[in-house]
Amino acid sequence: MLRITVPQNGQAELTFAKFESYGLPKPINGVDTEADNVVLLFDDEQDAIDYADRLIEYVNNMDDDVSPKRVAISDVIVAIKSDAFVQTYLDN
Repeated sequence: MLRITVPQNGQAELTFAKFESYGLPKPINGVDTEADNVVLLFDDEQDAIDYADRLIEYVNNMDDDVSPKRVAISDVIVAIKSDAFVQTYLDN
């Protein structure tokens, strides 16, 4: 199981409560919370990459370019793409 924490110090200052209130799409394995941080749950690195790709597609279909929801999704994508395990997987 791969767990990726979305830091609260991103542009959206995303907390678990905000994640829920924005109705953001969840990964298949769901989300958890740790000290109000959003923790994304995946089977493996490929699942995380696939989820990030789905989020990119989702955000590209949004009408509003500057909504808080869009900024929050961007923070989630950055957290996934910056994860050390995902980076190692992509490098191999």
